[in-house]
Amino acid sequence: MYQYLLHQKIKKICNEQLLDIAGVDHAFYIRFIANANTLQELYNSIYGNQKNALQDFDALLVLIIESYKLRKPVFRKKDQVKEQQAAWFTSNQITGMSLYVDRFAGSLKSMPERLNYLQELGVNFLHLMPLFESPEGESDGGYAVSDFRKIDPRFGTLNEFKILQEKMQAAGMYLMIDIVLNHTSHQHEWALKAKAGDKKFQDYYYMYDSREIPDQFDATMPEIFPESSPGSFTYVPECNKWAMTVFHNYQWDLNYTNPAVFNAMLSNIFFYANLGVDILRIDAPAFIWKQLGTTCQNLPEAHTLLRLIKQCVHIATPGMAILGEAIVAPKEIMKYFGTESFTAKECDVAYNATQMALQWDALATGDTRVMLAAQHELLQKPFGTTWITYTRCHDDIGLGYDDSMIAAAGFNAYEHRKFLKEYYSGSFQNSPAKGALFSVNPKTQDARISGSLASLCGLEKALSDELNNNNQSDSNEKHTIQNNFEIDVAIAKIILMQAQSMFLGGIPMLFYGDEVGYTNDYSYLGDPGKSYDNRWMHRPNINWEKNALAKQKGSIEERIFSATQQLIQLRKSLDVFSDNKNLTWLSPHNIHVAGFIRANKEKKIYCLFNFNNKAAYVTWFLFKEHGLAPTQLVDHWTGKKHKVGSDHEYLVMEPYQFAVFELLT
Repeated sequence: MYQYLLHQKIKKICNEQLLDIAGVDHAFYIRFIANANTLQELYNSIYGNQKNALQDFDALLVLIIESYKLRKPVFRKKDQVKEQQAAWFTSNQITGMSLYVDRFAGSLKSMPERLNYLQELGVNFLHLMPLFESPEGESDGGYAVSDFRKIDPRFGTLNEFKILQEKMQAAGMYLMIDIVLNHTSHQHEWALKAKAGDKKFQDYYYMYDSREIPDQFDATMPEIFPESSPGSFTYVPECNKWAMTVFHNYQWDLNYTNPAVFNAMLSNIFFYANLGVDILRIDAPAFIWKQLGTTCQNLPEAHTLLRLIKQCVHIATPGMAILGEAIVAPKEIMKYFGTESFTAKECDVAYNATQMALQWDALATGDTRVMLAAQHELLQKPFGTTWITYTRCHDDIGLGYDDSMIAAAGFNAYEHRKFLKEYYSGSFQNSPAKGALFSVNPKTQDARISGSLASLCGLEKALSDELNNNNQSDSNEKHTIQNNFEIDVAIAKIILMQAQSMFLGGIPMLFYGDEVGYTNDYSYLGDPGKSYDNRWMHRPNINWEKNALAKQKGSIEERIFSATQQLIQLRKSLDVFSDNKNLTWLSPHNIHVAGFIRANKEKKIYCLFNFNNKAAYVTWFLFKEHGLAPTQLVDHWTGKKHKVGSDHEYLVMEPYQFAVFELLT
C-alpha cells in the first residue's frame, strides 16, 4: 500500500541528508520506499504505544540513512553483486572455519599470515569469535561485551581488523563476526551509568528495587547455567537494585521494550556492516524479549525484533546476511527463518544444531533411526535460507532434539540420553570417547557434552593407548604413528562426521584445529578465568609445528587435513551441493546407514554414511525405488565404479565408510 505521508517523510529526510535519490543513491531510495510500510508496521507492533513513538521512529529512519551514507563504495558494489546472486550464501563454493584469533594466530596483526593455510585447505569464509572489548576473567569467551566498537587489546586494534578484512576481500574470502544483542557486560558504559544511579540507563536494563518481580520471573524462567550462575537476577550494591542476568552475573540483559535500546543496538549492527562483515551472527536471539509468566525464550516479540532488524539491514546494507544463533528444538528453529508473510525474511542463516547432535547420536549408537526421525522437521527450512552445518563449534553439544524422535526409533528418551552422556564423557564401559559433561542440572540431570571432534571420535584415547603400549614418551603435538587400528578407526569417524556435514546442505563450518585432529586441551584448568568452564578443553591454542605436519605424508595431521581438503574440493566441484532445497532423505534400508539424495536438473547424487563399527549391507533396490534403473555407479570420493546388481544383492559398506555416488546409465 502506498502511504503518501510516510514516503514523503523519507524523501524529505533523504534530501536533508543530501542524498542523490535520482542518481547514485536511487537504488537505496527505491529499497527504502519499497520496504517502508513493512518497516513501520513492524516498528509500531513493538513500540507503537510508546509515548514518543513518532519521534523514535523518525530517529530510526535517520539512522538507516546515515548508516547507508557511511557505507564505502567498495561495499556498495559488493551489495549489488550479492543482490544479483539472490541468496548468495547458499552457494556450494563457500566453506567456513570458526576460530579464536588469539588462539589460532596470536593476534589480528598475525592473521593475514595464516590466510594461505586456510586457502590451501579450501576455506574461504571465516567466523572470527568475539573480538570486541570484554573484561578479563568476566568475558564469557568474549560474549560479555563492554564496548561494541573497540577491539579488545588482547586481539589487536580496529585498524588491524580493517586490514585483515581488506586482505580477505582481496582474496575472495567472506567474513562473519558476532553481535551480542541480549546483554552487555556490567562494565559497559551503559551499565556503569546505571550503577551510578542514572535512571535513563537503568531503563536500558531490567532493574528492580526489590525481589518481588525478579521472583515472579524466576518462577517460570529456566536456569541457563545452574552450576555456575543459578537464578536469573543479580544484586547490584552500587545502586541497591536487582538486575536481570540470565547467563552470568556479569552479563546484564538489555531491555528491548525501550526503543532507545533498539536504536542503539541497531547502530552497532550498522557499524559492523560498514566494517565489511558479510554475515552477522546474532548471539542468543531467543532471549531478547522478556515477559512475566513465560520462559522468556522464543517469544513472538523476539521474532518481530529480528524481522525489524532484517528490514533495516536490507534497506541500508543489503549485502550483509543475518544469522540467528538459536540453539532450540527443531520446530522452534524454523520460526527464526520467518513464518507466513515473513517466510525467509527474518534470519537468512541458522545453525543446524539438531543435525549436529543427531550425528553424534548415530556415531555413539551405530543407529541412524533417531536421525531419520528428525528430518521431517528439518526439511521445513524455507527456500532462500540456509544452515550452518558442523560437527563441532566453540560451544557444547546439547541433546535438544525431541523425545518423540527418540521414541520413534524405539528407545526410551531418558535412558537414551543417559547413555549418550555416559558414552561421550568416557564413563560407559569400553567407550573410546574422551569428553566431559557441561552444565549438569542436579535437579533434572540434564547436561551437555564438551570435547574436541578428535577426542570424542576416539583419537585421544587411541593415541594414549598407543603410547602406553609402546612405553614411550611422545608429545601430543607430534604423531606419526601408522597402522594402528584404533587410530585408523578414529580418523575414519572424524572424516565420516565431516563428510555428512559437508554434503548435507548449508555452509559447512569447520572448527579450527579439527582439520588436523587436535585432541582436548586441558591447560584451561590452570586459568582461573576459564577453569569453571570445561568447554575450553575443545578450544585449543594452535601449535603451528603440529599444523606443519599436515605436509608430512602419512602423519595423522596429514591424513585428516588431506581428507578434509578433498571433501571441500569435491563439494565445490558439484553444483548440486548448493542449498536449493534439493535434499531428499532415503528410506532406512539398513538402520546403520543414513542416506540422502542431492539433485538438480543435471545431476542426482546419492550420499550414504555407515555409522556402524561393522560392515553394513545395503540392497541395490535403494537406488531403484526412486524410478531409476542404473547399471553402474561411480563414487566421487574414492573414484571407484560399482556395477549395480539385482534388487536382492547388496552394496557392502565398510565400518564408518561413506560414499558419494553418481549414476552412470
